[in-house]
Amino acid sequence: MVKGPGLLLVWLYGVMSVGAVSRSVYQIATEYERAPLAYSLSAIAAVVYAFITYTLFRGGERARRAALVCCAAELVGVLTVGTWTLMDPSAFPDATVWSDYGMGYLFIPVLLPVTGMLWLRRARR
Repeated sequence: MVKGPGLLLVWLYGVMSVGAVSRSVYQIATEYERAPLAYSLSAIAAVVYAFITYTLFRGGERARRAALVCCAAELVGVLTVGTWTLMDPSAFPDATVWSDYGMGYLFIPVLLPVTGMLWLRRARR
């Protein structure tokens, strides 16, 4: 059973999952040709958030390790896409979940994986 800070982390990842899935499904279904790269990256973010939510909720050592790897990959994605959107804004006619390091989501996308990795490393002990 997840409790304490872990429960908050599961909840935040769950909220981000719902937001990213909703956003990407709507954008891909209605206006994909306008910004296919941005909408595809939002869909990838949604999958990452959903998987991390599942592994955090599931618990256990294997799930913890999988979540840790995914949080690290998420952070690399946020930093890469965030930098890319700042360096070449013309490549993104519309924002992604990770654009500008998650500014549209109050920077939660850049803070969440760092917090997740710190908690997961501490939870190992």
